[in-house]
Amino acid sequence: MNDITGKKTTLRTAQAEGFVFCKPETIIRIKENTLPKGDLFGVAKAAALLGSKKTSELIPHCHPVSIDSFQIEFEVLSDKNAVRILTTAKSIGKTGIEMEALTGVSVASLVIYDLLKPIDKELEISSIRLLEKKGGKTDSQITKFAAGSKAGILVCSDSTFQGKREDGSGKAILNLLKEHDVETVKSEILPDEPEQIRNTILEWSKLGLDLIVTTGGTGLGPRDNTPEAIKEILEQEIPGIAEAMRSFGQDRTPFAMLSRSIAGRIGKTLIVSVPGSTNGATESLQAILPAVFHAKKMMRGEGH
Repeated sequence: MNDITGKKTTLRTAQAEGFVFCKPETIIRIKENTLPKGDLFGVAKAAALLGSKKTSELIPHCHPVSIDSFQIEFEVLSDKNAVRILTTAKSIGKTGIEMEALTGVSVASLVIYDLLKPIDKELEISSIRLLEKKGGKTDSQITKFAAGSKAGILVCSDSTFQGKREDGSGKAILNLLKEHDVETVKSEILPDEPEQIRNTILEWSKLGLDLIVTTGGTGLGPRDNTPEAIKEILEQEIPGIAEAMRSFGQDRTPFAMLSRSIAGRIGKTLIVSVPGSTNGATESLQAILPAVFHAKKMMRGEGH
C-alpha cells in the first residue's frame, strides 16, 4: 500500500456511473415492477452500500476509508434499453474515495444483472467509469494556484553556513515546490543573523516572488531568532498558516508544538518560516501546499 502519512485530511468526493444494457421488453418489466426476483432497485441499492464499505477488503492496495456520505441513483433509459447507475461518495480523510464510488456502481450492476438474468439472456454491463473526483492535492481547483509560481528558499543556519552541516531542509523544500510546478529562482544559505535575514527577505520580495520559504531558526536555541527577524518586516501576519503546519506536525511528532514558525506577507510576497530539520521542513510544507498559493489571488485583490 502507498504511504499516505504525508497527506492532509480533507473533504474528498467522487462520482461514478455504469450501465446495464438489456432487451426492450426487459425495460418494460422493470417499469411495471413485474420481475421474478422482486424489488430490483431496493436490493441493488443495499448491495451498493455494502459493497462500497468492503472496498478495501476486495482491492488489495486500497486503504480503509471512512465513508461519510454515499448516495446511489438509478435511471431507466428507454431510448438506450439500459439502466444507469450513479453513485456519489464523500469522505473526510487522507485518501480519495473514488474506488468506493466505483465499487458501489460495480456491485449494483452485478445485482441488477443477477435479478434480470431469469428473463434476459442478452444483458451487458458496460461503461463503468469515474465521472469526477475532488479533494486532496490533485484537486484542480487547488493545484492551479501553485502552477507557474516563483519562490525563494532561504536556509538560516550558522552550522550550514560554516560548512559544518549539510543542508537537507533546503533541498527537501526545493523538491516539494518542484512537485507543484513552482520555480525556485532564489536560494541562499545565511548564518543566524537577524539583519542579514531581514535584508535578504526584503530584497527578494522586491523581485516579485510569490513565496519565500525560510528554514531554520524556529526552535528554542540561543541562536534561533528567525521568527523574530521576520515578524519585524511583515506587513501582515497570517497565523492560520503556522497553525496548520504545527497541527499537521503534531499528528506525527509531539515535538511539533515547540516550533515557533511564522507566516505573513510583504506586499504580494508570502513569507513562510519552517523548521530546519528535513522532516520538520517537509511536513510543514506538506501541510500547506499547494493551497497556500491561493494567497496570490487574494493579495492581488481578486477575492476568493
